[in-house]
Amino acid sequence: MLPSLVVVAIFLIVPSVEALMQSLRLVDPFTGRGIFVGLSNFQELLASAEYRHSILVSVVFAGLATVLGLAVSLGLALLVSQPVWGAGTYRTALLWPYALSPAVAGAIWGLVFDPSAGPVTYALYGLTGVRLNWMVDGNLALGVVTLAAVWKMLGYNIVFFLAGLQAIPPDLLEAASVDGASAWKRFWAVRFPLLSPVTFFLLIMNTLQAFFENFGLIDVLTQGGPARATDILVYKLYRDGFVNVQWGLASAQSLALFVMVAVLTVLQFRYAGRRVFYS
Repeated sequence: MLPSLVVVAIFLIVPSVEALMQSLRLVDPFTGRGIFVGLSNFQELLASAEYRHSILVSVVFAGLATVLGLAVSLGLALLVSQPVWGAGTYRTALLWPYALSPAVAGAIWGLVFDPSAGPVTYALYGLTGVRLNWMVDGNLALGVVTLAAVWKMLGYNIVFFLAGLQAIPPDLLEAASVDGASAWKRFWAVRFPLLSPVTFFLLIMNTLQAFFENFGLIDVLTQGGPARATDILVYKLYRDGFVNVQWGLASAQSLALFVMVAVLTVLQFRYAGRRVFYS
């Protein structure tokens, strides 16, 4: 118990207290000295249209990345769980993206979707005659970043979905087949309810990942642009703290982001958790 408490104190409590103290100050970037300004940093955030825009972008990005990521991962897990030749190779190929850092994943997707020489851009141009340039189109940039985030989490999600699928007793599926249930009916009536604990766990983890862990992806691919279309909260926090040297404002943003994600997680437990079926 004591080692756990020490780790929590060092990596959670102490930084949180430091961030709280810093958020109540206006810090001089040249001297490092701060003056107490109360809640003015939080008031500035609430009044900032730029910050509200980042909240909206973050919610859209996190929602799309989480829902699309879980749906694609479940579909792929169902496919690779079939007894086909080379299934082990397919599983390994699907798992490796999770081993990459977000920065490397961003570099790969930047090359693949490069507006002038990317293979995907070239193929789409050959098929449709339209040359897509996500570097100047905000909606397209958000779409590319979302796809990259989904791809980055595929391996993690598939591992858990595969484990959940393999834990389903085959007798249940055989009994449903004997009763005349189609493959679609067996999935919705048997497999999906039994996968609900895994799905709920991945819903929480993917949401946290979308809010906190995609800084490297954004920094390499778009740096929050174009026109702040991909300026999620964690990237705005970085820019205000380390580029604009507004440490008090950045600390206030870190606390606000922590509270927002904590509230969202509690809501997920309160409403989505009720639909989880524990056999």
